[in-house]
Amino acid sequence: MKKILIVDDEKNMRWAIKKALQKQNYKILEGANGLEAVEVFREEDPDLVLMDLKMPIMDGLEALTEIKEINREIPVIMITAHGTVESAIEAMKLGALDYISKPFDVEELKVVIEKALHVGALQEEINFLREELEKNTGKTIIGNSPEIKEILGIVERVANTPATVLILGESGTGKEVIANAIHYSSQRCQKPYIKVNCGAIPENLIESELFGHEKGAFTGASARKIGKFEKAHGGTILLDEIGELDLPMQVKLLRVLQEKEFERVGGSEKVKVDIRVIAATNRDLYKMVQEERFREDLYYRLNVIPIEIPPLRERKGDIPLLINYFLEKFSNEVGRKNMKIDEAAREKMVNYHWRGNIRELENVIERMIILAQDNIITKKNLPYEIGEEEKRELSYSLPKEGVNIEELERELILQALERTEYNQTRAAQLLGMTRHTLLYRMDKHEIKKK
Repeated sequence: MKKILIVDDEKNMRWAIKKALQKQNYKILEGANGLEAVEVFREEDPDLVLMDLKMPIMDGLEALTEIKEINREIPVIMITAHGTVESAIEAMKLGALDYISKPFDVEELKVVIEKALHVGALQEEINFLREELEKNTGKTIIGNSPEIKEILGIVERVANTPATVLILGESGTGKEVIANAIHYSSQRCQKPYIKVNCGAIPENLIESELFGHEKGAFTGASARKIGKFEKAHGGTILLDEIGELDLPMQVKLLRVLQEKEFERVGGSEKVKVDIRVIAATNRDLYKMVQEERFREDLYYRLNVIPIEIPPLRERKGDIPLLINYFLEKFSNEVGRKNMKIDEAAREKMVNYHWRGNIRELENVIERMIILAQDNIITKKNLPYEIGEEEKRELSYSLPKEGVNIEELERELILQALERTEYNQTRAAQLLGMTRHTLLYRMDKHEIKKK
């Protein structure tokens, strides 16, 4: 049963409203002034407040302010007399949902109350979903190693600041998870959170994707498009794989970070934005700066708060926790509960190099759960590469006479391309790099594309 608090200094008015609502299955609470309203609100936690503006001891505006401090989501409808509409508007600025003027029609009152209760129910659902999202976001940060504890400490300290964050780490280490934690722990958590994979957007479209375009800006631009930066206004934008941006685009991005404004492609109007920028990359940006492939000024603009995530092989203590987490997750998802991994298999997994980091571990566990015939995963269920890693590691031993690293790199790229029939994406995966990096190194070694 929904509880409605009626607040009016006129006893007859409270009685009339109560009588009008008696068939609506509401529990009616009463208060004769603003002070009583606040006291009843604290004790009863009603679902809606219907409150007069003009009252002795404490008026409606003051009571509204105190009630909103207790629960800012509660729907409040103000009752106004003739000539007090301006005060009702002031009340709405303070958080009132609606107002109704005396004398009012009973049916009109019922409709206003029903709408307000519906808004309150929707807000409760939104709050529940947001809490669930925040809980789920927190759960994905698994680990109790000193490195992870230090990173989580940084996240906690920087979340509510406007500082730009640069997250560094190999592919699969969880850079996006850390970015999520920063956004959902910040005061911008209820605002837009826009993610952009800079390496997945073709160079000729990246400017339009980030900043939008005007109608007729280029062939095919049949309407105005709002870009990612504009959509992120008030919130956070994650620029993943920031190292893949070409130099002209880096210049434009630097200007946005400095000026907090930009122009859509084909337009002249300045679009101002308030955004928090988080960038992430698996590239060595400092080395790219030295090689003049990344702008130094942009690097320092992004590198205000650096967070470096170590590879999984450097924090082996977190591997058992991650194994347990993914084991439970995928066991529930595929309907194979009570799955276990025996100690011999666990030891192999803990000591494995995990070149693909957490992402590789996650994929391996999902595959084993699906394919295992029994409820216990043993060494025989492990992928070949995990069981044979020790043998393969010996093939990378440095010869006594040394090597020419440039020639070795060129030879490995050629082997990867030949093995994949010159499929650049698959070859890049074999080499543990992005396709853009592979293309850059192919040009460097004068390897022709087929």
